[in-house]
Amino acid sequence: FPSQTVTENFAKVIHGLNANQLTDQVIQRSKRMILDTLGVGLLGTSTEVCHKVAEYSKIYSSDLSSTIWGHLDFRLPPLYAAFVNGVAVHSMDFDDTWHPATHPSGAVLPAVIALSETFPQKKKISGLDLLLAFNVGIEVQGRLLHFSREARNIPKRY
Repeated sequence: FPSQTVTENFAKVIHGLNANQLTDQVIQRSKRMILDTLGVGLLGTSTEVCHKVAEYSKIYSSDLSSTIWGHLDFRLPPLYAAFVNGVAVHSMDFDDTWHPATHPSGAVLPAVIALSETFPQKKKISGLDLLLAFNVGIEVQGRLLHFSREARNIPKRY
């Protein structure tokens, strides 16, 4: 019986998570992180770098589209919407951080929201499902950083 690889073990843990496992404390902290990220991201839509990536991304289209924050009339394929919205968040550099140095919500929330917009109307996800997806993304990022030799050396470099 071969032992599981790190990836298999990681996938098994993530696959087994459900919204019932979110504690009240996790839900409240997640809501605060999401609100902070949306605020910083909306402010970031006015930056020059965000305008540049939005203009660049206009060349892409698909049957599925997601919103560019702050622009109700501008939609892109989910991958590019997440990219533009993530750039908006990071362009302000006020988004949340943790140790080792990373900005978890700015990478996770734009992807989760862009994907959630692609679900058909009758299969829309609930708010708890969105919070679960957000927390799984944060957990994945944290675990990947934990295993990264490069991330462990960040404090020594700064």
